[in-house]
Amino acid sequence: MSLSTGGSGSIGSIGGYTLVDRLGSGGMGVVYLGHSASGRQVAVKVVHAQYAQDEEFRTRFRQEVAAARRVSGAFTAPVVDADPDAELPWMATLYVPGRTLQDIVAEQGALSGRAVRVLALGLVEALRDIHQAGVVHRDLKPSNVLMAEDGPRVIDFGISRAADNEALTLTGHLIGTPPFMSPEQFASPRDVTAASDVFSLGSLLVYAATGNRPFDGGSPYMTGYQVVHEQPSLDGVPEPLLGMVERCLDKDPAARPQLAELHRTFRTLPDTAAAPTWTVAGNTDTSGGPGGTTVSEAAGGGRGRRVRRLVVLGAALAVTVVGASAYHLTTSPEATTGAAADTTDPPDPALPAGWRPWQAKLTRPVPGDTDGPTVINVDSVDSGCVSGGTALYCAGTGFTVARIAAASGRVEWNVGNSAQAAERPLGVRDGIVYAYEPQDETVYSTRRLIALDTDAGKQAWTRAIDAGHPAALFSGGVLTMSDKATEFVDLDARTGKNLWRTPAKSSAGTACAPLVLGGAPYGLCSDADDPTQGPVALLGLAPADGTPRELARVPVTALPLGAVDGQPLFAVRQRLDSESDDGNDEPYAALLRVNPAEGTVSRIPLPEVPRGTPTLVDGTVYFVRPDGTVTAIRAADGARLWQEGTQIENLSAPVRSTAYDTLYLANRYGRLLALDRETGAARWTTDKLDDPGTSAQDTIPSVLLVKDAIVAVAGDTAFSVRPDRPATGPSAAAD
Repeated sequence: MSLSTGGSGSIGSIGGYTLVDRLGSGGMGVVYLGHSASGRQVAVKVVHAQYAQDEEFRTRFRQEVAAARRVSGAFTAPVVDADPDAELPWMATLYVPGRTLQDIVAEQGALSGRAVRVLALGLVEALRDIHQAGVVHRDLKPSNVLMAEDGPRVIDFGISRAADNEALTLTGHLIGTPPFMSPEQFASPRDVTAASDVFSLGSLLVYAATGNRPFDGGSPYMTGYQVVHEQPSLDGVPEPLLGMVERCLDKDPAARPQLAELHRTFRTLPDTAAAPTWTVAGNTDTSGGPGGTTVSEAAGGGRGRRVRRLVVLGAALAVTVVGASAYHLTTSPEATTGAAADTTDPPDPALPAGWRPWQAKLTRPVPGDTDGPTVINVDSVDSGCVSGGTALYCAGTGFTVARIAAASGRVEWNVGNSAQAAERPLGVRDGIVYAYEPQDETVYSTRRLIALDTDAGKQAWTRAIDAGHPAALFSGGVLTMSDKATEFVDLDARTGKNLWRTPAKSSAGTACAPLVLGGAPYGLCSDADDPTQGPVALLGLAPADGTPRELARVPVTALPLGAVDGQPLFAVRQRLDSESDDGNDEPYAALLRVNPAEGTVSRIPLPEVPRGTPTLVDGTVYFVRPDGTVTAIRAADGARLWQEGTQIENLSAPVRSTAYDTLYLANRYGRLLALDRETGAARWTTDKLDDPGTSAQDTIPSVLLVKDAIVAVAGDTAFSVRPDRPATGPSAAAD
């Protein structure tokens, strides 16, 4: 694949990405600002043509892509796409605007006070995430620290190395930047460990605090000699930073401090000067061309200047380092300073009796299949668990439902033997769990709804229902569609027998679907010949006998979310056609609230047009984007309460803990995230699971609470942790 010439408004294209601006150039290649077909901004790094035929450089680029993918999810700008074997090798990541630490120090001088503390904490958090992913960065330097809108980020994995990979040997080349390299990078590059990055951290902090390098011999050779044999120049480094920097710069890797100790010490750094803030605004300079960004910097007494500048090569990769990237960093930096610090201990959680952290696999071998269950490739199975007293009832691959002890994770029974992945059960009521049997891939018109006794998993009843519509529990039974999709049907929850049947029709048409909002049964009906043509009729169904009443009409782009004070709430997409590949990153223009008693519809505009998948939780709508951005919108008036760029991709819907006033989310690989419900600030995150299973890419993660214990499902794995000590890793459940 080659870099092709672009049309109007672009400078070319590669790999299906339209390139609209050149961000900068480095030793290996050029970075462009690009757009995907859906409009997502990406930074596309393309290797220089003269190096594309050099196998050493091609190997180095493959290594960069592999390292970036390995760290992805640990607060990085995720790799969107890459082709290291193309004619011109390239890699695309999400675009992150900002300026480098090198540029900022060069233009405004050394940092001080809170700015140094925030930077130091951020770098420690970044290295912790990088090292826990099994990667050593090996090129931590000021030009690889990007001061993005939401804080500093470590960038560029061009010479990073996975700990379990062979070292890359480039005969005759010096790999790294001498003033910020460790002694072992010169003396024994194959033996470089994570301690090398700690040495580089010390050099970088000296530069940030003084504006000078601790080793500067005038030439790469002399600088390298100083790094290996001489003591650093630390004039001007203030205490207590000086003491930790001296230890970081110890020639002996084993004598350097661990990141956890550095983190504790850096939190005590003085906060006597205001930190510069960097904000990114839309480009108002129409002469700048597409993709332009204006970066405004406010410092000192509020004086600022506007700099028309885009990030150079560093924009290709970024690791978020400000915010909570581990449990021990509990709040944003502002919340840990001086008298403003909140020292209130969190309440002791209410946990199931005998609870301990646990982990359980949601797979079971299928009889006759010695290699275990065959994973059927399906589009994002909504797997997960539902809670019922002291037990969980979970879907999996190779079975329909499993009962798992909420305290220990022990599997108490499972039923079914389908090789397909099962969907999350509907719920539990009065000693019965309701679930779908995995659908035979040869049958499309019907599916079976199954009711199981919770004590032993014995079948209470089963019914065929229409395959295209979900069933839902409500106070009067189980609301479904008949197997021909011509009637709404209420099934007795204990016996599965019909309680009532109601024709599925309205003034808008006969293509109807059942739904339960706020515990009440409803129906949505549209034109059967063309369901994409609106409007859609909302029917209220009397719980006792199913008598329908047409309440209102809503746009075909309206997505039901739930109910607020007994009134159905919808989120209205900006347009019917999807802007994103999977429909999970759509813009929403308004909320609709329907008054069932009066049949009136209130439209609540959303002027800031949030994007993502919306979820209603206790009167707030949370929009979660695939890139990890979470936006909180008040359902009552559409006001944006907060927006947090978590940088954790593919998050679940949030669940709220009232005891901790916290939102919990999980990603596909089992990384947990806790957000302050009032502000959106990250309170803690955990590491991803070591092995979430082979279905992680194909299943939607989920989180629920059993009392205060957090239970999450990612891939083929369910696990449980405490809300106050989530970093205490779950262990495999006992048989």
